[in-house]
Amino acid sequence: MNKAEILVIDDEAQMRKLLEITLHSHQYAVTTASTAKDGLIMAANHPPDLVLLDLGLPDKSGHEVLKSLRQWYTNPVIILSVQQDEEDIIMALDNGANDYLRKPFRTGELLARIRSALRSAAADDGDHIISSPGLEIDLTARTVKKNNELVRLTLTEYSLLALLARNEGKVLTHQYLLRAIWGPGFISQSQYLRVFIAQLRKKIEEDPNRPEYILTESGVGYRFINKGEL
Repeated sequence: MNKAEILVIDDEAQMRKLLEITLHSHQYAVTTASTAKDGLIMAANHPPDLVLLDLGLPDKSGHEVLKSLRQWYTNPVIILSVQQDEEDIIMALDNGANDYLRKPFRTGELLARIRSALRSAAADDGDHIISSPGLEIDLTARTVKKNNELVRLTLTEYSLLALLARNEGKVLTHQYLLRAIWGPGFISQSQYLRVFIAQLRKKIEEDPNRPEYILTESGVGYRFINKGEL
């Protein structure tokens, strides 16, 4: 059995069963809860390595559950939801969710997102190198190499890439990135972000029009993918 333990909080019995069977078949330990109350109690009594959280729960909204969890729980939370509203997704990400998937989703994509979130959570917060086929980011030396050739980045470009890479697999919203890189006064200046993302893609992607490292989450934000490990 995989040492990773996953807690599923979802009120749909069929969805819980599907997730339980799927995750068990890939050697994850799984526990399930059908209400916000039960989910929070289970998480507190035996903190899992990752939580799959539905936003539409019968006794409390998933947003409230997420806020409660984030008061003490630091492991990854992936949102599962039928809701299509981008503002709802952005709210969940800004409240501390690591990722989201809209229902219905493909099993392969769910497993990839879980692996990515667990890998990111397990990474050493200290000095380390993020290595992907064709790209190496040395967070200690603050250098970037593409196909073993040094890439010249401005300070802002490097800061943006490093922030994305440190959160590998996690969707970072436009507002989060603007606040972190440029400051609170720039959270409405989305053009800054578009320009610098475009510049980064020209420097690190083989084809900037078909990015493989920095992916766009339409209307929400961006995520960095280590394409060699998914």
